[in-house]
Amino acid sequence: MPPDAIFSTLISVQVLQTLLASGLPPVVLDTSFDLTDAAAGERAYLGAHLPGALYAHLDRDLCGEKTGRNGRHPLPDRAVFAATAGRFGITPTTQVVVYDRQGAMFSARLWWMLRWLGHEAVAVLDGGFAAWQSVSGAVQGAAASVKPQSAYPIGAEISPLVRTIDADTLQGQLGRIRLIDARAPERFRGEVEPLDAQPGHIPGASNRFFKDNLAADGRFKRAEVLRAELLTLIGGRAASEVVHQCGSGVTACHNLLAMAVAGIDGAALFPGSWSEWSSDPSRPVARG
Repeated sequence: MPPDAIFSTLISVQVLQTLLASGLPPVVLDTSFDLTDAAAGERAYLGAHLPGALYAHLDRDLCGEKTGRNGRHPLPDRAVFAATAGRFGITPTTQVVVYDRQGAMFSARLWWMLRWLGHEAVAVLDGGFAAWQSVSGAVQGAAASVKPQSAYPIGAEISPLVRTIDADTLQGQLGRIRLIDARAPERFRGEVEPLDAQPGHIPGASNRFFKDNLAADGRFKRAEVLRAELLTLIGGRAASEVVHQCGSGVTACHNLLAMAVAGIDGAALFPGSWSEWSSDPSRPVARG
């Protein structure tokens, strides 16, 4: 492994162990969370986490102000998140590794957000906390600390590989883009809706449950397998013609990560996702 190697999609437990033992260890962030119990992830972190890992809370650290019409987990202002990144000790030269206990359900969101700031060196721990435990990796229970840095320096330009789309623009493009919904199939079909204003999905969307990106061991499928599956799903379209959404803009990032692993980078995220769309009764809804 070259000393200046950058990890920008996935990282294995073995490579992370090597980095942690090096003279310049990465910043490690635990993003474990539970949508039905907002304190559960932090409790799990305080019970046991990777050595030196900091805790990033979905609601406190990775979301902006909620208005009731912008979704359950709106993106924060980039400048606000840049200050959060600095508080976590992240600079443009920092390798960051993110993980959770939910199959990368939440760590993929932080992976995407750091790319949104312009930070390339961020990778998701493949297999998460379970993979770390499977090799008897050391853990600690007390909250870790890091020397805070100044706000992450962000420029006006955002990489064309990290794009967003708003609800009005998306509605105007329905039928001309490939829209992919990362929610569980029963939620996509509108059979159940435990979290949002109404059941169903955005008309024209296709369903790719985020867990379909994972193999039986909880790690991501091989890149060539993901590529074959995702190319079939997007029907030959370029990544620039693909939009990902989910319930609230979180698990959609899992599909964005899978596309990056597969070498099909550059799709857009609809941050408000179904939680924003369904809060507006004027927007069309499909079921089935």
